[in-house]
Amino acid sequence: MASILAMFPGQGSQYVGMGKELCDQYDVARRTFSEADEALGFALSDLCFDGPESELRLTANQQPAILTTSVATWRILTGETDLSPKLFAGHSLGEYSALVAAGKLDFSHAVKLVRMRGQAMQRAVPEGTGAMAAVIGLDPESLIEKCSAVDTRLGKVEVVNFNGPQQQIISGHKEAVDALAKTLADEKIRCAPLPVSAPFHSSLMAPAREEMTPQLESTPLEPTAHSVIANLTGRLAQPYSADNLIRQIDSPVLWTDTLATAVAEGCDTFFEIGPGKVLFGLARKAVPRGLKIIHSDAVEKAIEGARALTTQ
Repeated sequence: MASILAMFPGQGSQYVGMGKELCDQYDVARRTFSEADEALGFALSDLCFDGPESELRLTANQQPAILTTSVATWRILTGETDLSPKLFAGHSLGEYSALVAAGKLDFSHAVKLVRMRGQAMQRAVPEGTGAMAAVIGLDPESLIEKCSAVDTRLGKVEVVNFNGPQQQIISGHKEAVDALAKTLADEKIRCAPLPVSAPFHSSLMAPAREEMTPQLESTPLEPTAHSVIANLTGRLAQPYSADNLIRQIDSPVLWTDTLATAVAEGCDTFFEIGPGKVLFGLARKAVPRGLKIIHSDAVEKAIEGARALTTQ
């Protein structure tokens, strides 16, 4: 039987219409979206199914929307198959989905937390003063050096997502990010701005961490047997503590290390569960050849794939 890392996506994987097909076909998906609607006190399901996109992209909406779609997909897969991952991980926001799937965090509580998390992140930095960009084709160490060379009078720019050997995300004050992007462009290194409203995972998110700390410290986390790899360390969190979620807010996402830990722990299959294929793409570039990488963007194919994994 396959040794599976269940991977759950973060912000940027949303799209108008996500979850609708799941709810049209599966009672458990409808119940999941209804549970989220009730927990939040508004129809998140309508926003996911019908948009508008401008509202869905707002951080405070995007986070619970992706969480809910991911958990609905997880519940379908585990209801229709014998899927039983060896390890769980999620990219940034996706760590909350991983905790729900691992049985450590109640779903309704998670939906409320990520709604508050999104609001706190948006409040942390005035709109228009922060920015993020994806850098393709440069190793992490070289990019860190280039960040440190940016004129501090322009503000801070930091590497905040270590996504693969040649793909990282920078974040910080807009003027500093723009200055580094120009330097990289002059050196023919690809740097693409991200359509986000705040400099996530940078040290500028410290006010959001402070705001969320009491909420997260009081959150019950069940000590289940399932193991979660934390973004904060890229390692197994045993036991898992709220500190991983608190410090994650203004710390880098160590996704490359997360995948390496899964490989070292014997995972031979990397299964992205939730909307989109972002983590599927990152895994294809970061894990050794010969390992299986699949996604759940088409749920019927994902069910077939999960059944095949559990009957090997």
